[in-house]
Amino acid sequence: MTDAPYVPPKVWTWNKENGGQFASINRPIAGATHDKELPVGKHPLQLYSLATPNGVKVTVMLEELLALGHKGAEYDAWLIKIGNGDQFGSGFVDINPNSKIPALMDRSGPEPIRVFESGSILFYLAEKFGAFLPKDIKTRTDTMSWLFWQMGSAPYLGGGFGHFYAYAPTKIEYAIDRFAMEVKRQLDVLDRRLADNEYLAGKDYTIADMAVWPWYGALAKGLVYGAGEFLSVQDYKNVQRWTDQIAQRPAVKRGRMVNRVSGDPASQLHERHDASDFETKTQDKVAPAT
Repeated sequence: MTDAPYVPPKVWTWNKENGGQFASINRPIAGATHDKELPVGKHPLQLYSLATPNGVKVTVMLEELLALGHKGAEYDAWLIKIGNGDQFGSGFVDINPNSKIPALMDRSGPEPIRVFESGSILFYLAEKFGAFLPKDIKTRTDTMSWLFWQMGSAPYLGGGFGHFYAYAPTKIEYAIDRFAMEVKRQLDVLDRRLADNEYLAGKDYTIADMAVWPWYGALAKGLVYGAGEFLSVQDYKNVQRWTDQIAQRPAVKRGRMVNRVSGDPASQLHERHDASDFETKTQDKVAPAT
């Protein structure tokens, strides 16, 4: 005997027990759930984040800017534990009313500027420092097109495929097939582009690569959702080449460590307030003392 098919009610109501792994933090309303001020460090840029793919985009960008010698890109990175609901604290909501990481406050001017949404932060920093966003109109437009491609595509990868393949309380064949097909199409889009281009916007590494790599680079290496074999990611040879090339950049290696709370303790820098923290404050060094 099979269960009766689900028939949506006339009016949806929130079932707090529904939602699988993230049921405790998902809700159908916005706004703060509790009062909590955010800490402020010594640098002009204050980042509140977690090393999810969206968070990694921004820490990679900041580390790349510092590697270029932009001293004004020094930053404090504060850990936001989304599993604990830190993103619903009043201070965080003041910066990002959408309660998603990452969120940035730029305190370098007479009045603080808040920036939220990872693509917006990348664009803001590229404009502020004049880096990783080409000046010529064609390449600049290509960069922005691929940046926005990521914004529109990743929800199908994360909230679509990732959720139903890895996190949903029940496996739904239709949902997994639907989103697996779309993710493989996206990988093919990237693979075709990278067949004739070193980077997404052409010969130069840009904010487009910084946006796409944390999502699709991790997917290509089987690091997210345990889905590498399922999606045959090894078949996308150009994506693999691009992924490996970016992964070797020193700033990318550092950026991946910031606000990371999983994996090898030596790869986790929960907070970053100084460049020396990469040598002295990773979890393999601080954990025994706590």
